[in-house]
Amino acid sequence: MGMYESNYIRLGWLAGELAALQGAYRSRIDGDCDLVLTVTERSPYTSTVNLTYLLPEADGDHSYPDMRVRIYHDAHLVEAQAWADAHAQPMLQALRSHAERELDQRWARNVMLNKWLEYCVERGHRFSASQGSGTGA
Repeated sequence: MGMYESNYIRLGWLAGELAALQGAYRSRIDGDCDLVLTVTERSPYTSTVNLTYLLPEADGDHSYPDMRVRIYHDAHLVEAQAWADAHAQPMLQALRSHAERELDQRWARNVMLNKWLEYCVERGHRFSASQGSGTGA
């Protein structure tokens, strides 16, 4: 549970008041890929969001690691529930190949989310509360 609490705190650094999230958000900073957060489901006690980088490639933007995240508002926890089935990035491939059992996969996803959130905040990414009603900017 400590990892999930840390994920909640770190996502809060990035997105502010998590219970108020709605719609889609985009963070753009110089020297990094766009970071996109999209709320896909909301209830009084939980929200589900998709968090992904948009990596520019020759055939258009690709989403990596394309992670589905569940926010437990009342418990102040954030859990990485799923990420893309296949990864082109070597580091993500290595994490996936080492996580064979369900518990190992859950641990790897949440460690990845924790480190990624910290990295995004350190790079300067933030989501603005004014973006949430539409697609973000």
